[in-house]
Amino acid sequence: MPDPSTQLFSVAVGSSEPIYRQLIEQVTRLVASGNLQSGQTLPSVRDMANALAVNPMTISKAYSMLEANGVLERQRGIGMVIAHHKNNIQKIQHRVELLNPTMEKLIFEANQLELDADTVITQLTILLKGSK
Repeated sequence: MPDPSTQLFSVAVGSSEPIYRQLIEQVTRLVASGNLQSGQTLPSVRDMANALAVNPMTISKAYSMLEANGVLERQRGIGMVIAHHKNNIQKIQHRVELLNPTMEKLIFEANQLELDADTVITQLTILLKGSK
C-alpha cells in the first residue's frame, strides 16, 4: 500500500527545473514550515517514484542530496527520515529566504512580459487565496 505522505509532493514534468531539484526544494520547504517534523519518515524511493510516476533513480538522487545537506538522515531498517535539528529551520526569515529563487524567477519573467508590479501582485494574491 503506497505511503499517504506521498500526497505532500508533486512535480511539474514539463518544467525546466529538474524533477530531483523540485523534490529537494519541496522537502526543504515542508521542513522549514514544520509540515515535516524531525524524525518523520519519508516515503520509500519506490513509493515516491510510483506516486509521482518518475524514475526511482530521480527520487534516490534527491534523497541523497538532501542527506548530504543534512536535511535527511538514513536510518537502517527504517529509511530516510527528517534529520534532528536543534532549531528545526522554522524561523520565518529562513522560510521567506527559501522563496527568494522562485520570486526572482517570477520577477524576471514578469519583466520579460512587461507586466507591472501591481498586476503581478494582484495575480499572486488571487492564486494564494485560491490555494488555501
